[in-house]
Amino acid sequence: MLNYLLKPIQVFVSTTTRNSRCIASLSSLPDTYQMLYKTCRDFAEGELKPNAAKYDREHLYPGDAIKKMGELGLMAIAVPEEQGGAGLDYLAYAIALEEISRGCASAGVIMSVNNSLYLGPVQHWGTDKQKENFVTPFCSGESVGCFALSEPGNGSDAGAASTTAKDAGGKWILNGTKCWITNGYESKASVVFATTDKSLKHKGISAIIVPKPTKGLELGKKEDKLGIRGSSTCSLIFEDCEVPKENILGEPGFGFKIAMMTLDAGRIGIASQALGIAQASLDVAVEYASKRMAFGKPIMKLQSIQNKLADMALQLESARLLTWRAASLKDNKKPFTKEAAMAKLAASEAATFLSHQCIQILGGMGYVSDMPAERHYRDARITEIYEGTSEIQRLVIAGQIIKEYGV
Repeated sequence: MLNYLLKPIQVFVSTTTRNSRCIASLSSLPDTYQMLYKTCRDFAEGELKPNAAKYDREHLYPGDAIKKMGELGLMAIAVPEEQGGAGLDYLAYAIALEEISRGCASAGVIMSVNNSLYLGPVQHWGTDKQKENFVTPFCSGESVGCFALSEPGNGSDAGAASTTAKDAGGKWILNGTKCWITNGYESKASVVFATTDKSLKHKGISAIIVPKPTKGLELGKKEDKLGIRGSSTCSLIFEDCEVPKENILGEPGFGFKIAMMTLDAGRIGIASQALGIAQASLDVAVEYASKRMAFGKPIMKLQSIQNKLADMALQLESARLLTWRAASLKDNKKPFTKEAAMAKLAASEAATFLSHQCIQILGGMGYVSDMPAERHYRDARITEIYEGTSEIQRLVIAGQIIKEYGV
């Protein structure tokens, strides 16, 4: 469908304010994407940006904003319309998520987890009944889902799941702890990865849909985090938690495959979130540099500031094109594991770099909470960690290169 994205496209052209920016590459896309971009940009400016500092300061879940995002179709972008979604593709998802994250990174990660990590595997692997119960109700923004893979002891080793699911006839009995679960408190269901056959190691891991609340499932404390503080993060603690047998996704033992496929797609989402943070940082830096006077002129006229802005724009645009390419490959049903890892790595490191440089340009003003620069800096840091650290992305990329060369 989007074959033109596999060809070279124009880069973004920036002016001094975001509202007057002309995104030249969008003009090469169908009207659907341009309208989606404008809708998300206006929503981010009107609803998210004015409240983002409050969400961060008060650790406040942006529930009303998430419901409005659901009404706009943003909480289930790639889900078919007949199942309650927007019926769009991953390029649309990347464009939308960047703009939402530009307004509020917390809203961005809530949107990302619901779209990529929760709805993605259930929509792809679920039965018709599972889709009816666990997809359609999660498209409107009234309910969100979560993804439970990480554990206290496995870190990046997703195949070392110690949480178990015992076959007890017509039900699964889960025991164990999942940690760092985004949307943990607000979610109404979770895709949980548990070992159903220890002798098979990673081939003995299964994915099970666990509704919330469920007897035997308790929530740990809300983590007090450096950034994205408007989204809840907690542990899911299973103690003889009984789940119906039909809640398994795919077949027993498919869990590791489901997790890896889901993370590939999820990395496009996190790349897009990182792009939004990076773009917000550039916006702040340009606006401030155009107004701050030093030596009788705006500091934007100083070569040292211009060099910083150039480096910021270069990293941002490069990462955006990588992200769009990964999304296009997925939409065209082509392999995209390497490209998604590249996009996530480039975008997350760009977010950290741009937010750092933004503070440097603002100087002392960048270090105080009166300006959003310090929040962007804190929000950016997690993008290099969750859904695969930068170190893991490099391993994924290298592994794919080795496979391509057959060595």
